[in-house]
Amino acid sequence: MSEGDALGIIQQAIWLTIVLAGPVIAAAMIIGVTVAFFQALTQVQEMTLTFVPKIIAGFLIILMTGSYSGGLLKVFTEQLYARIATGFK
Repeated sequence: MSEGDALGIIQQAIWLTIVLAGPVIAAAMIIGVTVAFFQALTQVQEMTLTFVPKIIAGFLIILMTGSYSGGLLKVFTEQLYARIATGFK
């Protein structure tokens, strides 16, 4: 295994992490901004008001994108194991 192989695997792993976490982070960010805007308009400063909707949205997004994310992770793992089996040739 050369340095190029290691860097390629790390690059793929980082990109996969970004793709898998992206929908959940985007949903949490959108909900956070919406709730913050609502709190600014109504002057209701309750900490749990921002936390609970983000958690619920995160779980819903994970439920909706779980099979896609699992498929991507499976493909990455199979490719990595195949490269290990062939000795990175």
